[in-house]
Amino acid sequence: MSISIGKLIREFTYNGVAFVDPGPSFSPEDVRDLYSAQYPELTTAAIDGPEMSGEVARFTFVRAAGAKGAHA
Repeated sequence: MSISIGKLIREFTYNGVAFVDPGPSFSPEDVRDLYSAQYPELTTAAIDGPEMSGEVARFTFVRAAGAKGAHA
C-alpha cells in the first residue's frame, strides 16, 4: 500500500464571489485582510471553515451580524 501526498487547494468566498488564493504563506485572516481593501465589509467578517471536499479546503467569509446605527 502506498501513500500519495496531494496538494491542498484553498478556496475563499464571500457573498458568492470567489477570491484567488494569494499563496500558502497567507493565513485565512491575511487573505481576508488583503481583500478588505476591495470589500470593506470584510474587515469585521468571520471566517468559516475550512470545509473539506477532497483536496479542496473551502473558507467562507461571513459578514458580521448587526444593525448599522443601532443605539442601545
